[in-house]
Amino acid sequence: MTTPETATIADATANGAALALDLRGVHTFYGHIHALKGISLSVRQGEIVTLIGANGAGKTTTLRTISGIMHPRQGEVRLNGQRIDRESPHRIVSLGVCQSPEGRRIFSRMTVQENLEMGAFARKDAESARKEDLERVLTLFPRLRERLKQKGGTLSGGEQQMLAIGRALMSQPRVLLLDEPSMGLAPNLVETIFDTIVAINQTGVAVLLVEQNALMALNVASRGYVLETGRIVLEDEARALQQNERVQKAYLGIE
Repeated sequence: MTTPETATIADATANGAALALDLRGVHTFYGHIHALKGISLSVRQGEIVTLIGANGAGKTTTLRTISGIMHPRQGEVRLNGQRIDRESPHRIVSLGVCQSPEGRRIFSRMTVQENLEMGAFARKDAESARKEDLERVLTLFPRLRERLKQKGGTLSGGEQQMLAIGRALMSQPRVLLLDEPSMGLAPNLVETIFDTIVAINQTGVAVLLVEQNALMALNVASRGYVLETGRIVLEDEARALQQNERVQKAYLGIE
């Protein structure tokens, strides 16, 4: 098992894939509150990595720091080797990182189509390319195609989650950040959402997944990190974490 103290950048590239996302010694604060205490993690190109932990552990803060909504006081965030920790959120989106936030946060008074088009706001390419990506999203989420002219606020919870992920995909991300995609969904929809995450990843998009349903997250991820009170306390292959007694007791409900 690898611990944060012994993990190195060489470990992250051991399988030959280049790093898509790389956090090194990141410290993030809310005012005087020290939320992230020197965390380091990586996501290789084409990989699903999950970040699990209890409420308040710092999972969402990690994603907000990557997205540029918050800036670390110490440490670095790199995308394909380029530092992005001082960039603005919209610049980070244009560089290839997009987040589907906790609680979906769709534009409830806008139609499904308008929500999806908003996801492409930072793009400077041709309208034809954006239309092609819209078609890909609608193929991935057929329910959205049926509701294109419907207001986002009238959708079910599962449909709103599909819309939030679809909106993020419209930015053409190289790294997709997902914050609690299964929250509040019925079990059958949870399976649908996770199947979709795998399908998105198979197109070459790297995924960093924050998820309370640790078992589902570890089932789809190749690697995982455990975050406790702002510190990464465990890092390992997903299957190994599923067998870890500490993880089983704390996050999988196994005594």
